Order: sequence, then C-alpha cells, then structure tokens
Amino acid sequence: MVIPPPVRPPRIIKYLKPYVLKMHFTNKYVSAQVIHSPTATVASSASSQEKLLRPSMESTRDVAAAAKIGKILGERLLLMDIPAVSVFLKREQKYHGKVKAVIDSLRDAGVKLV
Repeated sequence: MVIPPPVRPPRIIKYLKPYVLKMHFTNKYVSAQVIHSPTATVASSASSQEKLLRPSMESTRDVAAAAKIGKILGERLLLMDIPAVSVFLKREQKYHGKVKAVIDSLRDAGVKLV
C-alpha cells in the first residue's frame, strides 16, 4: 500500500495583493505611493513636494491637494499598466477627508480598488 504525500496549501504569496496603496500626510505635504509587496519595491508615487506640482497647487496640504495627488498617481499607474490596487489604511486613518479624496480620485482616474 502506497501512502500519498500530504497535500500542502498553496504558497501565501498567491493570496497577497500584489500592489498596495499607502498614504502619508504631514502638516505640510501629502504623499501616496503604490508598493509591489512581493518584491517590496515602489511601483509608483506622487507627492505634493514635487517641484513640478507645487506651482499648480494653492496649498500642498489640504483636501484639494490630496485629490490632485490621487489623480496624478492614478494616471501614473495606468501608464505603468497597473489596473488594480488594494488600499492599506493605518490604524488612525479613517475613510474621511484627505484619505477619501485620494481614494476617490484614484477611482475617477480609472484604477480599480480591491
């Protein structure tokens, strides 16, 4: 009688979301980046600290700036052929204000949120 080898579950990497959106807000700036989690590299990012963006913004820290950052990040993701992103919110981040502005403008740009 032959005993078959035990069935092992598939690797955990298959269940991870490959692209994760992370946002950071300071008292002066708004920044968002998409990280490719299996390789731990930054796929794309946008920030209100970029010199090309600052003249076109009234303020670099309000909800309008967050919406603009989300729109620019969405365009950059679509140029890199990244159609879907999962969202990682920190414990203190609620779906409200700047966070909502970034996520909604990403959706409006055509990126699907998983």
